Amino acid sequence: MDDNLPPAQAATFALPRHSILSIEGPDAVRFAHAQFMSDVASLADGHWHWSGWLTPKGRVIALFALLRFEGGKLWLLLPDADAEVLQASMQRFVFRSKVALNVLGDARVSGSFSPPSLASGGRFGGPAEGALELDMGSAASPRTLYVHGEVAPMDADAAGKWDAFDLAHGLPRLAASQAEQWTPQQLSLDRLHAYSVKKGCYPGQEIVARTHFLGQAKRGLVLFDAGTAISVGDEVRDDERAVGTVVSAASSAGKSLILAVLPLDHAAEGLSVDGVPLHPRALLDGLAR
Repeated sequence: MDDNLPPAQAATFALPRHSILSIEGPDAVRFAHAQFMSDVASLADGHWHWSGWLTPKGRVIALFALLRFEGGKLWLLLPDADAEVLQASMQRFVFRSKVALNVLGDARVSGSFSPPSLASGGRFGGPAEGALELDMGSAASPRTLYVHGEVAPMDADAAGKWDAFDLAHGLPRLAASQAEQWTPQQLSLDRLHAYSVKKGCYPGQEIVARTHFLGQAKRGLVLFDAGTAISVGDEVRDDERAVGTVVSAASSAGKSLILAVLPLDHAAEGLSVDGVPLHPRALLDGLAR
């Protein structure tokens, strides 16, 4: 990749947890369509959508933005999962498919809280080599993600704000401890249009489809404000009774946001984590693609 930079007027900052895994070859789209929970075959060149890889029991291993380039080349833009670990795990399922899985170690991911100049919605801007941008914002709150060859400055406050934006819009940021723990419905990923119940088989598809068509989803995401930092994996309690689990947490401007999986029929009022009271907030729209 070259060292083209995002537009000079955009104050960019590094997103060091992001990594990229590419899938190339004549069977790339067919392989991805059979492995991932989104409808990869219907994704147009030059566009992206949210997707994920599931265990056979329908638990989310990794969430990612899936980009499709001309010729069927794909990128998995991973906010949290380790690209090298995912590559090794996915390689076991290649068999005779004509695909190559490569970690783009020289790619650098950065962000800015400014409107994109080339991208819009699910259409990304730029070539597969060089500076690339994705529209990661909403109509009310613009945000742009860049992939390029230059290292952007570290800014912990800005990165925390980026993570908090994700959580506020219902994108769970899954730490390693939360991988393979939750179904797409439990993470409310229908809000992001991140999975399909109509396409053919993929790992975990039977669980996802049965839950959807039989109306068996019993838990989903709830967003909370907390007065202090809360750890992922902590129990959400209603008095002495555990009713949910913290799956994502982010701190920004002295405030802490968490996403927790709770029963859909449970009131979100009067809950706490380790004695810290939680204040429910409505999830925002605008990040679906």
